[in-house]
Amino acid sequence: MTSTHPLEPQKAIFKVEGMDCASCVRSVEGAVRRLPGVQEFQVNLTAEKLSVSFDSSQTRLEDFARVIEPLGYRVKVLERTRPSGHAHEQADSHKQDPVHNHAESAPTETPWWNMRAGPVGAILLMTRAGRPVLLSGILLGLAYLFGQIEPQWGQWGYIAATVVGGGQFARAAYQGARVGNPFSIHTLMTVAALGAILIGEAPEAAAVVFLFAVGELLEGVAAGRARAGIRALAALAPKTAFLIGESVLGESLLEGDVTPPKTEREVSVDALQIGHLVRVKPGGRVPGDGTILEGFSSLDDSPVTGESVPVNKGVGESVYAGSINGDGALTVRIERPSGDNTISRIIKLVEEAESSKAPTARFIDRFSRIYTPLVMLVSALVILVPPLLLGGAWQEWIYKGLSLLLIGCPCALLISVPAAITSGLSSGARRGLLIKGGAALETLGSVKTVAFDKTGTLTVGKPRVTQIVAFAGAELEILRLAASVEASSSHPLAQAILEKAKSEKLELAQVEGAQAVQGKAAIATLEGRILAVGSPRYALELGTLTDEVKTQIAALEEQGQTVVVLLENGNAKGLIALRDEARADALEAILALKKLGLDSVMLTGDNARTGNAIGKILGLEVEAELLPQDKLERIRNLQKGGKVAMIGDGINDAPALAQSDVGLAMGGGTDVALETADGALLRVGATGGVMGVVEAVQLSRATMSNIRQNIVIALGLKLLFLVTTLTGATGLWMAILADTGATVLVTVNALRLLGWRPERL
Repeated sequence: MTSTHPLEPQKAIFKVEGMDCASCVRSVEGAVRRLPGVQEFQVNLTAEKLSVSFDSSQTRLEDFARVIEPLGYRVKVLERTRPSGHAHEQADSHKQDPVHNHAESAPTETPWWNMRAGPVGAILLMTRAGRPVLLSGILLGLAYLFGQIEPQWGQWGYIAATVVGGGQFARAAYQGARVGNPFSIHTLMTVAALGAILIGEAPEAAAVVFLFAVGELLEGVAAGRARAGIRALAALAPKTAFLIGESVLGESLLEGDVTPPKTEREVSVDALQIGHLVRVKPGGRVPGDGTILEGFSSLDDSPVTGESVPVNKGVGESVYAGSINGDGALTVRIERPSGDNTISRIIKLVEEAESSKAPTARFIDRFSRIYTPLVMLVSALVILVPPLLLGGAWQEWIYKGLSLLLIGCPCALLISVPAAITSGLSSGARRGLLIKGGAALETLGSVKTVAFDKTGTLTVGKPRVTQIVAFAGAELEILRLAASVEASSSHPLAQAILEKAKSEKLELAQVEGAQAVQGKAAIATLEGRILAVGSPRYALELGTLTDEVKTQIAALEEQGQTVVVLLENGNAKGLIALRDEARADALEAILALKKLGLDSVMLTGDNARTGNAIGKILGLEVEAELLPQDKLERIRNLQKGGKVAMIGDGINDAPALAQSDVGLAMGGGTDVALETADGALLRVGATGGVMGVVEAVQLSRATMSNIRQNIVIALGLKLLFLVTTLTGATGLWMAILADTGATVLVTVNALRLLGWRPERL
């Protein structure tokens, strides 16, 4: 392999199959840490991935498999990034990649002693994880039968069952110790089983090996269930697409001057490039993020955004990969490659989030590094002190000390937090709540104040006609005439008037001599009349507004509305008021946050009159006319009273999102806001999106409650069996249940979060 400059590290992502507990992560970390030239690395338990940055002049790609696979895991390369100047190496085929080739075609697969269970529903005892259970069970059964014939045979049979069935675990303990993880469950179990044989408790030793193998199998099944959320997300996107023609066509299609070719063929989604045209048939899934060029249909975006109501979309509107098309055929231009579409980005962010440890998880991880050696010390004291100082029987106290070793294993405690966090993140992602890490998920439940941007966050983000005042004629006639004058304008206010006229099914008049007075009015001749649609300032310049009209305009503007005037020969015929209205669910969300004990405040760069008008409707405290640095300063002030969550969507919100304890971006917001924030609310549409904030807080609190339950289960069971072991009520086989049983219980409890539903307040 060509060496690279140490200042330009190579990066790679490996699949590490077989990890199902925190101890596995620790073993892999220990192995990677010992390789020279490794600069940064991160192990993701749920995704079974290792991301690493390393100096390839000191460590080769295949070295990672060399140090990890002896631990019982299977390693293969998923991605590799070369430094600049080595683009030709990045394009190497898999056959030139020693690790990839080894992982894909090596005749000797991962050692069966540490392979985990496959999908739930497989015949578990025929899987690699099931074989230790099968072997241990057969040997244990044979030992029992031999013991019925000749007790001495039975004793030797139990020893054989322990040695043969537990050999794989002893090897795992040895390999773990080599990479700096000497206090793993494999170590504790091996010591306990060996000690039981030495004191003449071979049947107990064999039972421990069998029960431990069963526990390993169940842990693997539970870990597989926890990974189901990621697999479900990946399954949303179709594998094939109907590509139209061969060429890549551009923006001109939206303008209608190019007809897309009609020939189509089915291709892999991975083959789609930016600019390709695809046909989305009724009932099919959208193959990639793109823009509609032809057709109109309702699309079910719920698989991606969680939005429960199908959204009508037509030419020029965006669609997401994985959305389900309704009853209309669509022609879509692909805007993102398959590896960067909405679903791929969600999966990547969720995997990154699962790698980000929550504060509670970090604390427990540090605690366990002290706790496990302490357990071994206490176990040694239990074995030595009573016989040496109190005249106790050696066999009795050795037995109790060995039981204590198994009870003290921290596996259940270590998995209690990441299992809950992973389930919480996956559950949120399915509901359109994309939270980027355990730390953000944990913080959300403890915030005291929620600060909202206004435009595009609490409001829809575009003006709508809210009121029509007619001084001459009917209101709909005023709307028809104004829309006719504005028919050729692209101004947002003009578009809002046209949209209102369309919703009222008004037939617009033909106009002549249409012209614009820049920034002031649109003028046209229609039906023999010269009409103008302009601002109040323009009408005042003409000097034709009566006091009554001025009063009406002032009253509407006081409500935070923008007013345009319809003029005929300089005289006001009517007024049209427009406003960026609050989202449909904004008031409900603010009230729900109040019931959750949270304060809410609006921080907006808009003028005070408009901000206060929306704030009055929503019952919010308002701070208006704020520049980005002003919003940042307001967040700092709010943080003096407790943790603050910031909700925004624009570039000007990015500093405040970064400063807040946890920032959430609206899904329709800018890329800057989405990248800066700690999470995103994807379910943003006609039905609102602000309720996503309430759901995120509830999800955080449900997750933290689940974590507390898990910790109580893990420590409670250990405490219970500690007491019963020291009093002689339970032995080794019950001690192993205290560990594996607690691990399975906390994992199953965490999986309940996958079915989480928000509470309506």
